[in-house]
Amino acid sequence: MSSFDVVTVGSAVLDHIYSLSNLPKPDGGAFAREHTTDVGGVAANVASGLAEFGNKTGIITRVGADDAGEIEADLHAREIDCSRIQVGSEESSYTLILRGPDGERMIVAGGQSVPNLQLDAHDIEYAGNASVVFTSAYAPDTVVSRLVTARERGEISTLVFDLAGPLSELEGRGTTPETIDRLLSVVDLFVVGEVAARSYFDGGADEAIATLTQQNVSRAAITQGSDGARLLEGNTVTDIPAFEVDVNDTTGAGDTFTAGLIHTWLLNDYSARDAGRFAAATAALNCTELGARGNLPSESDVREFIEAQ
Repeated sequence: MSSFDVVTVGSAVLDHIYSLSNLPKPDGGAFAREHTTDVGGVAANVASGLAEFGNKTGIITRVGADDAGEIEADLHAREIDCSRIQVGSEESSYTLILRGPDGERMIVAGGQSVPNLQLDAHDIEYAGNASVVFTSAYAPDTVVSRLVTARERGEISTLVFDLAGPLSELEGRGTTPETIDRLLSVVDLFVVGEVAARSYFDGGADEAIATLTQQNVSRAAITQGSDGARLLEGNTVTDIPAFEVDVNDTTGAGDTFTAGLIHTWLLNDYSARDAGRFAAATAALNCTELGARGNLPSESDVREFIEAQ
């Protein structure tokens, strides 16, 4: 029996969130009406969403000593196992999130702790004790490549990968196209948003689905923001509409969608349609509050929301 339901691998950072009068254009400006700080990062966000659903969750990440206490305290409070968090002397990785009045945002990342993350044999053993291992393209290429090798060798049983950003954004710090190419032959769930899909697949959802089908990827999700998502299982495509809510902040919507999808589609064997609706509802609820984890719902919260629609 697995020690964990899910282990996430990658980024846990401090998000510095600025609520602006407007999102600035090049050479333009804006006024910061509010500034808040919270723990974020794709691996931390997905782990937090899964823990809220009652899953036993662990994380492998690297933080700088300057922010280690704050990040670990937050994750511990969410009952996420932090025993494989590495602490380095370098500056912690961080994000600057510029949020416009309509809830849209721009994200700028910096810091060296996440790019310095490496996996050793103990990390792979730890990940191997999970039913599902999640990572994203924001993890260093050496990390994702090591996880692909571990999946090829059967050291981990189920691998989920989120191509979380366009290739230009990943260059020099994240996953390379060559590793993504390798990953397609072993990944158990491939998640990608429209912007990243256009970068890697040279097209939108249709081109992504065609390539993923050709590569025999067993399950995939192409997220399209307010237009919903498309789920691929075998050769079957299921369209999932988005739920309408009063959007406060879209930051973290994709991460909470992924958490909902892992919880239902992989851990609880829902159908693609039911898993997609659950994930879409999870993302919608999180968009109603400020921050990447502003409103992480419980499983009962999601079910009540779906039933009320």
